[in-house]
Amino acid sequence: MGPLAGPAAAAPKKDFKVAWSIYVGWMPWGYAADTGIVKKWADKYGINIQVTQFNDYVESINQYTAGAFDALTVTNMDALSVPAAGGVDTTAVIVGDFSNGNDAVILKGKDSLAAIKGQKVNLVEFSVSHYLLARALESIKLSERDVKVVNTSDADMVAAYKTKAVTSVVTWNPLVSEILAEKSAKSVFDSSKIPGEIMDLMVANTQTLKDNPDFGKALAGIWYETVTLMTADTEAGKAARAAMGKASGTDLAGFDSQLKATKLFDKAADAVAFVKSPAVGTTMDRVRKFLFDKKLLGESAKSADAIGIALPDGKVLGSDKNVKFRFVDTYMALAADGKL
Repeated sequence: MGPLAGPAAAAPKKDFKVAWSIYVGWMPWGYAADTGIVKKWADKYGINIQVTQFNDYVESINQYTAGAFDALTVTNMDALSVPAAGGVDTTAVIVGDFSNGNDAVILKGKDSLAAIKGQKVNLVEFSVSHYLLARALESIKLSERDVKVVNTSDADMVAAYKTKAVTSVVTWNPLVSEILAEKSAKSVFDSSKIPGEIMDLMVANTQTLKDNPDFGKALAGIWYETVTLMTADTEAGKAARAAMGKASGTDLAGFDSQLKATKLFDKAADAVAFVKSPAVGTTMDRVRKFLFDKKLLGESAKSADAIGIALPDGKVLGSDKNVKFRFVDTYMALAADGKL
């Protein structure tokens, strides 16, 4: 074996796979794949990027964690609780947005959050919906002991709400809009009450990114070109939003109303400022404690410190010997500086 043997000399990968699921802040990925923007940026860096849509969000996370995909659209919390807790070192390449009303606690026939006490609450267990419920309950001095959580797939949520047995759901858009179209549905708490805490990310396998920085650059190029196009006050911008609306089961007006409930980082400089702000550390501290409470940081986790979370300034929350989740501004900063 010569000095070049071993992983350091691994031939750069040429083919990359990205998984995404339907959510207002992630629709740009599907649109970019359909309209050639993905190919344009992949070609620029001499790579291939295959973008695959999942109808079941949890399944997409599991597939990424199993190594079937190199990158994934996921929230900050789910990135920590599944791949990172499962030992897959993961980096947030792009902070695309934060939910500013897109996630909601909805009651049937009751318009006050306090009425949730004693109810069964249907939600995707241990997802951001579960976290939102915890934050909602905390705001009225209740805890999860005061309700009964019923694990329900996002794919089944709308149908579940329409059954008599279901009186309360916590979910995300576009499902929130669909459910709120029912006369009986009342939103009693939403993510605009906890701004910046539910982040929507494009993450990638840290090792893959380290070996292939061009993959990260291509992802940033794709994202900022697409969101610049869709947020422009032009016919092309409107057409892009209409296409994304249609792909998510709504129309332009429906999609625009979901966008209003989203703090979309369409400018790279804004995303860089957000990810470098102390808010990210504060939020991740809250999130890791919630996950530890729910025993979601892995079987062997003795405390919320079991998994290290690295922040862009080099600070680590938790164990610096076991960093498995990283926030970086590297690729967003390249976009902001026009260096992609």
